[in-house]
Amino acid sequence: MNKILKRSVAVAMAAATALTISGCNKSETSGGSASGETLVIGGIGPTTGDNAQYGIAVQHGMELAAEEINANGGVNGMKLEVKFEDDQADPEKGMTAYNSLKDKGMKMLLGTVTSGSCTAVSALAAEDNMFLFTPSGSAINCITAGDNCFRMCFTDPNQGAIAADYIADNLSAKKIGVIYQNDSDYSVGIFNGFKEEAGKKGLEIVAETTFTEDSATDFSQQVKQIGESGAELLFLPFYYTQAALVLQEADKQGLDIPAFGGDGLDGLIGVLGDKITVADGVYVMSPYASTSPEEKSAAFTKAYQAKFPNDEVNQFAADGYDCVYAVKQALEQAGVKDASISASELCDKLKSAMTSIEFDGVTGKTKWTADGEPEKAPKVLQITVADGKGSYKVL
Repeated sequence: MNKILKRSVAVAMAAATALTISGCNKSETSGGSASGETLVIGGIGPTTGDNAQYGIAVQHGMELAAEEINANGGVNGMKLEVKFEDDQADPEKGMTAYNSLKDKGMKMLLGTVTSGSCTAVSALAAEDNMFLFTPSGSAINCITAGDNCFRMCFTDPNQGAIAADYIADNLSAKKIGVIYQNDSDYSVGIFNGFKEEAGKKGLEIVAETTFTEDSATDFSQQVKQIGESGAELLFLPFYYTQAALVLQEADKQGLDIPAFGGDGLDGLIGVLGDKITVADGVYVMSPYASTSPEEKSAAFTKAYQAKFPNDEVNQFAADGYDCVYAVKQALEQAGVKDASISASELCDKLKSAMTSIEFDGVTGKTKWTADGEPEKAPKVLQITVADGKGSYKVL
């Protein structure tokens, strides 16, 4: 989940070919020089720029997991080292970061964080037979380049379909008003999945309104249209910064219907501050919530806040953390004991092991199919507000 940059697979593959000709070919991708005792895990994501909160969260989640694993003896005698590079959510910079990490001894890549960059980098990783495991690249094309690619999160269309199923099966609303961002692959992907499934489940979309990144400051017309449509629920398949503005406008116009959003709404509580009451009752599909009382979530939240007290803990951090622990389980399953193994040989072992493990992490119990997609049960949370503070309730 993450802001997705629009890039076609054809462009990514062409760029991948150009870079791999000038860089390492498949037989040369040992990952550079590395100690037989330390396995280097690469990470790529935005740590500066508009999307830095996503990349920093994944990086810190990965670092926390590696630190915990190393403190408990490592993996089959090996220590883990995370090396993370900034791509500013830009595909070209992501490909440059990928080649830089190979020079620094990377043996597997947990990334990239954003989908546009992941689509481009996955083409390089497939050519190299480098194991790629994205924590949050949710566009379908992120992991279609080869059988070396896996993901931790749901795809965008799948998330939309799950949302429609949940609404139809658990809520009384049948008439849905939708606002989505039509220049965001993430938002469009979720909406398309939702719209298709909604039709099958007897939900009626009575209003369909849009906005663009440049116009995401005034939602008065969209909210007015929703109000006039007779909608019984407001579906918001985009990010929490814009959702906060929509909810405030709905409150201003007296639109009193429940709102439902995807994992992009994780962070809504933090951004609203003293205006948090407008989010009371909002439904959020997210694999993790910092206020969840569930044992694994609570333990992770406590550890993360202790190590990174200035961070807001979010699902990106949880996904990065879980990726490292899932890789640990796969390494153990595959019997990998020597970090000097070539990246290509390691990839062959990991992609076989990943389809045979069942991982139980902060973001839930997960299995992976041969095409790298996760199989996990969705989580729906509801924001509740009391004494001016918001928290998540797991439904």
